[in-house]
Amino acid sequence: MTNFAEISTGLVAEVRDSIVSQQDRMDPKEFGYIQESLGDLEQNVAKIREHGKRADGIVKGMLMHSRGQRGQMQAGNLNSMVSEYVKLAYHGIRAQDINFNITIEESYDSSIPPLEMVAHDLSRAVLNIANNACFAANARAKRCGPEFKPTIRVSTKNGDGQVEVRIRDNGDGIPDTIRQKIFEPFFTTKPAGSGTGLGLSMTYDIIVQEHKGQLRVESQPGEYAEFIIALPRR
Repeated sequence: MTNFAEISTGLVAEVRDSIVSQQDRMDPKEFGYIQESLGDLEQNVAKIREHGKRADGIVKGMLMHSRGQRGQMQAGNLNSMVSEYVKLAYHGIRAQDINFNITIEESYDSSIPPLEMVAHDLSRAVLNIANNACFAANARAKRCGPEFKPTIRVSTKNGDGQVEVRIRDNGDGIPDTIRQKIFEPFFTTKPAGSGTGLGLSMTYDIIVQEHKGQLRVESQPGEYAEFIIALPRR
């Protein structure tokens, strides 16, 4: 798809050059129509390339997730990892949008002992949730204006036999009608081209299948969404 789109882009350029060379022999109105049509064709081909590359990225992500070998469990500092990857989500979005800004409130339970985890997978799960939280809060801020203060609240808690990680945003929340679908592959509430629908699906597998934990979401539409990760304390 992308290869043929690139070839078509080159062909359109050749046709345009050929038409321009014959401009003196053509009716001005007809020449303008052809130029406009070629411009529309170029835009269509560009969209085909864009969505083709996006589809390619989705497939590669699926293959990496399904064929990748599970990592080994090692003891690590959960609080440090969560804090690092929440901030990585923030800076990653800000690098793409200099107008992006959000308040991060953090509260970490210092009594959490070193936790057995596959750090590179669990950090990706945290990053996915934090990215979604930043996106949701920022989307509401754009709609509500400067009086609204986009915020995500991150906390950990040492419990009875398990630890909890909570990531909460003050975005528009998740309607009850779709809350049961958000962990399904390819389901996304983001605008077309902004999400693949794989982030939360992979996150669910990492937490539930790989780490034998739990992942749930609580939300009040119009006020907040909060993702709760519960991991067994081995």
